[in-house]
Amino acid sequence: MRTQRILIPVISAIIGGLISIFAAKFILPNEQTKIEVQQVAQTPAQLAAFTTSTGERTDFSYAAESTVNAVVHVKTTFMNQNQGFSSGNPFFDYFFGPGMRTQPEAVMSSGSGVIISMDGYIITNNHVIERAEKIEVVLNDTRSYEATVVGRDPYTDLAVLKISDTNLPFLNFGSSDNLKLGEWVLAVGNPFNLTSTVTAGIVSAKARNINILNDQYAIESFIQTDAAVNPGNSGGALVNLNGELIGINTAIASRTGSYSGYSFAIPASIAKKVSNDLIEFGEVQRAILGVSIATVDSETAKKYNIKELKGVALVNIIEGGAAAEAGLKEGDVILEVNGVAVNSNNQLQEQISRYRPNDKVELLVNRNNNRKQFTVVLRNKKGGFEIVRTGESLKPLGADFKDIDNSIRRKLGINGGVQAVKILEGKLKQGGVKDGFIITRVNRAPVNSVTDFAKMLDNISGAILIEGVYPNGTVAYYAIGM
Repeated sequence: MRTQRILIPVISAIIGGLISIFAAKFILPNEQTKIEVQQVAQTPAQLAAFTTSTGERTDFSYAAESTVNAVVHVKTTFMNQNQGFSSGNPFFDYFFGPGMRTQPEAVMSSGSGVIISMDGYIITNNHVIERAEKIEVVLNDTRSYEATVVGRDPYTDLAVLKISDTNLPFLNFGSSDNLKLGEWVLAVGNPFNLTSTVTAGIVSAKARNINILNDQYAIESFIQTDAAVNPGNSGGALVNLNGELIGINTAIASRTGSYSGYSFAIPASIAKKVSNDLIEFGEVQRAILGVSIATVDSETAKKYNIKELKGVALVNIIEGGAAAEAGLKEGDVILEVNGVAVNSNNQLQEQISRYRPNDKVELLVNRNNNRKQFTVVLRNKKGGFEIVRTGESLKPLGADFKDIDNSIRRKLGINGGVQAVKILEGKLKQGGVKDGFIITRVNRAPVNSVTDFAKMLDNISGAILIEGVYPNGTVAYYAIGM
């Protein structure tokens, strides 16, 4: 009985299968699936390219290949100082510093740079090398050099390095003024230590201010693009399709720390001026117009009875400044600088930043809804016309200064400072400062180099509080009258 229950279903399945085969072969129509193969013409494959509105093909390969060899990998090393913990007594901490310092640790970081001359001058971002004690530059062909800092400018976040070699590949500056919205650009750098990386995008906006440089003399007039830029791209090249340097990649708009769609580059007009100044003078010769400004919007236009919403309004004129001497007044609206239209604070700052003290600029001004021309002779930050050189503001102190070396930093557990090697006649001697004193802070702000120290004094009037330490570890504080 059990065998019968098993055999009946098996036999039924076999009979059903035979019936299906018979029906498919002799009863149903004979339909076969046919696959048609179309012959493809033997045309060579082409690289991806884009077509312009005029029908011309856009090829990125020339710009990419002519750029990568001039973009370098900038590797930095700095000592991360552990500041210790508070003793619980603010008075004690102020005079003697926090206790229980641990040994400093070496920290490595990296970014990018662009060779701008065959004899080894390199432009990069200030934030790439700001704290560096050692800077290594690696070329695309893996050649490695130790670099020195020629000069830094925190107000534009630019710096210039120098390596010792000749006949190096370099990029020529192009015109960032001629860039158009929607124009193709390439970003070249070393994101995430991926050397010689090229990305493409278009110019999304110009003269963009993103408020990352917090200083009254800061200049932000970024080129905004959608070329992918990530950590490590800072200081790298933004180039046009001719392979010309039209910007220095600097920042990204991101909530994660990585690329999220927009990147920002310092335009070549600013980068070229700053790098030339740093190479020639060691610091930027900043021209000052001597005004406070506001973009002409509806509210500003109503306040000054301006009919045309164009230009940049002058809301304050500094007495004795370049604008005041030229006859400009509050309520005037600057429309053009040497024939270049300006319609925002950033655009005006970018145009003025191209010039040095004692340069003349022609301003087209809207005054009482009538256009007038003014010739303005620009001045330096101190109100004069002469070139400012590092060290002039240090002369009243009466000392020979030098940057401290790494061994002293490690020994004393400090991040930076300036040593008064020899005290001469001057303010420091009058204040009781002795030979060898290392200045680490001025008015609570850290001092990292002689250049920083000089720039700080340029912007200070009256007495200053100097903090520092002697080579034997003795901490000292001095109030110095300037």
